[in-house]
Amino acid sequence: MAIEGKDRQRVLETGAQVLSGNLGKTVQRLRKAYNLSLSELAEQSGVAKSIISQIERNETNPTLATIWRLSQALDVSIERVLASGDDEPFIDRSSRADTPILLSDDGKMRLAIIGWIKTVEWLQWYDLRSEPGGVLDSEAHQRGSVECLSVIEGEFEVEVGGVVQAARTGETLRYRCDRPHIVRCIGNAPGRATMVCILKAAVMD
Repeated sequence: MAIEGKDRQRVLETGAQVLSGNLGKTVQRLRKAYNLSLSELAEQSGVAKSIISQIERNETNPTLATIWRLSQALDVSIERVLASGDDEPFIDRSSRADTPILLSDDGKMRLAIIGWIKTVEWLQWYDLRSEPGGVLDSEAHQRGSVECLSVIEGEFEVEVGGVVQAARTGETLRYRCDRPHIVRCIGNAPGRATMVCILKAAVMD
C-alpha cells in the first residue's frame, strides 16, 4: 500500500520513535474491539497471522510497513498504534476519522465505538444510530456480562431469551448479554442510543 503526502511524513517521524512494550497490547485491544480473530485481521491487513500473534505477545519488532498495514485494517492512525501509554496526555481527543464504526448485518444500525480502547476487555460503549426497523442481532458475550441501552431519540426494544422490553426517549434498558440478544429500532422514526457493555470483570456474580 502506497504512503503519500502528510501520511508519509508522519510515518518517517514516527520511525524515529522507540517502539514500546505497549504495541502488542494496543494491537490486541483494537482487534478485540472489532471482534476480529487473528485470521480475520491477517486477511484484512495482509500481515501473516503468525506475525500478528508475535506482535501481540511482544515477541517481534515489526517494520513500519507492517504497522502501517495493521493500522489501516484497524482504522486508526499509525501514531495511535505506536503511542506509548506513559506519554499519553491526561486529556485525549479522538477525531471522527479515528472513531471505528460497526454496522449491523442489515446495514441499518451504525455503532461508533466511543469507549476508551484500553477498557475494551471489561467496559465497552457505543453511540448507536439506527434507521427505522434496524436490527442488531448479537451473539452471547462472556458469562456474567450486562448491557445498558439508554435511548436518546426514538424507540427501541430488546429481546433476550424470548423476553421483549421496549424503551423510549429518556429511558434505559439493562439486560444480561451473556446469551444471544437482539436490539431493534421500532416505530417509524430513526433512533439514537448509547450502548454500554459491562463485561464480567466488572460485574458482581
